[in-house]
Amino acid sequence: MSLGEKLIRPSLKDLVPYESARRIGGNGDVWLNANENPYSSEFNLDCSRFNRYPEFQPAAVIDGYAEYTGLNADQVLCTRGADEGIELLIRTFCDPGKDKVLICPPTYGMYAISAETNAVEVVKVVVDEVFQPDVDAIKAQADGVKLVFLCSPNNPTGHLLERDRLLTLLDLFADKALVVVDEAYIEFAADTSMQDLLNDYPHLVILRTLSKAFGLAGLRCGFTLASADIIQQISKVIAPYPVPEPVAQVAAQTLSTAGLERMASQVAELNGYKQHFVEALKALGADAWPSAGNFVMIKTQDPSACMKAAMDAGIILRDQSKQMKLDGCVRVTIGSQQEMERTLAALRVFLKEAA
Repeated sequence: MSLGEKLIRPSLKDLVPYESARRIGGNGDVWLNANENPYSSEFNLDCSRFNRYPEFQPAAVIDGYAEYTGLNADQVLCTRGADEGIELLIRTFCDPGKDKVLICPPTYGMYAISAETNAVEVVKVVVDEVFQPDVDAIKAQADGVKLVFLCSPNNPTGHLLERDRLLTLLDLFADKALVVVDEAYIEFAADTSMQDLLNDYPHLVILRTLSKAFGLAGLRCGFTLASADIIQQISKVIAPYPVPEPVAQVAAQTLSTAGLERMASQVAELNGYKQHFVEALKALGADAWPSAGNFVMIKTQDPSACMKAAMDAGIILRDQSKQMKLDGCVRVTIGSQQEMERTLAALRVFLKEAA
């Protein structure tokens, strides 16, 4: 037994880490497995302050995102991706070995991983037949729950959270737990955001990121939106310098008027490619699910063969068939027009051979 195996916390010995797209890897030149924006942008950096520790919460970034969302600056916390926001919420509000978090699979895997690594129990309530939170089942398992994680648009299915269901859950957990809505993909369905409920529900928290619609996955910059009180409590736990100076500079530039216009234009373009892709797949007889995110789920009889057919054409997709309720499903990120044409061509051959 190695020293690491000997000393690791017993509860983590059998933990299976989150399989990110980069960890899984693959061979190809078209990467459609991580829900990334296919476009990158140019930014200017001022290196004169790189020898100094950065601001705790850079004003240009916080004020820029507050203006973008219409919130007050004290309702916004900048983090290292939305993933750090998940981690901070668990570390701030859950007592290890005592409190629980509740998730509704199939959904983003880091909610469970972050809870498990912090010795917090995970309650799993599978979504219902229309891929919505099962309110009655959640009620039955609400005891001891301190955080409820929901995702809208949901990764990996693309479904939107119904507002009435969220309101019911907010009423259920009032004064008992925080209800967290992960809106990492919200720019692709902007009129469905739940952020307008923040001022009426002090236990509602919303997670955001610059990784998807803004095309800055490599920047690792996310935001937690909540009441000033909740933000203040999380600020006790977050690292002292969570936003590196280069990240702050790029984030501030992308939140400028020009940056927001660029993002909106790219979102409109990608949504158009998504609609065309889904229509083309359905015309071929494929079972392509509607999606509010920048990705599409395809259900097939043989997901491994689908993945291989795409990989043979140099295209990397994401096999989701091991997740609950996703038997046979493969997820396709919406890339550039050329990338989607190549993907459609590869899937056309696969579907013909599979027929």
